[in-house]
Amino acid sequence: MLRKIIKINEEKCNGCSACAAACHEGAIQMVDGKAKLTREDYCDGLGDCLPACPTNAISFEEREAPAYNEAAVKAAKAHGTLPCGCPGTHSKAIRRETAVCHTDTVPSQLSQWPVQIKLVPVNAPYFDGANLLIAADCTAFAYGNFHNEFIRNHITLIGCPKLDEGDYAEKLTQIISVNDIKSVTVVRMEVPCCGGLENAAKSALRASGKFIPWQVVTISTDGRIIN
Repeated sequence: MLRKIIKINEEKCNGCSACAAACHEGAIQMVDGKAKLTREDYCDGLGDCLPACPTNAISFEEREAPAYNEAAVKAAKAHGTLPCGCPGTHSKAIRRETAVCHTDTVPSQLSQWPVQIKLVPVNAPYFDGANLLIAADCTAFAYGNFHNEFIRNHITLIGCPKLDEGDYAEKLTQIISVNDIKSVTVVRMEVPCCGGLENAAKSALRASGKFIPWQVVTISTDGRIIN
């Protein structure tokens, strides 16, 4: 059918994810650091995402597109997932969906997306005044209370220097240099390969020329904080 629907200019998109958070229907997702209209039938054409975009990368166009499927949107919300299988983003922060695990529910403390160092945009608005957590991928699995003790009230970046190509230092330097970062916490495993993450963070702090409080926390392979 011919109807009004949003159009995203990827060249203008800075990857801040504000539009995805503003889209109550979950039609917009972040893919490779860029906003994409992943479900045309989830877009109601009302444009809640337009004023949220800081670069004016979103506009309306009239073209052939599937009809808005309100029933599918409601079903996705009821299950707490979006088309990609991720939790719904119905606020500026990621919605606090709880995972059902037979007897217990554990709320996520994650407040932004994406989290991979390689994918996060350098000038995302959530970096303003942030306490930055730079964590090795394995730490959240090894330490049971990771969300409450480390992710809570932090902007989280994760990576694995052994598996990812290249050095994180340049990207981290840009993030620290151009944003008002209040503190940096590095959480690593005791294994030697995690030294690459710690060294990259230290190099970034030095290169930024800023004096920012920082600390390194090391997790043992059996889930203990060892320093």
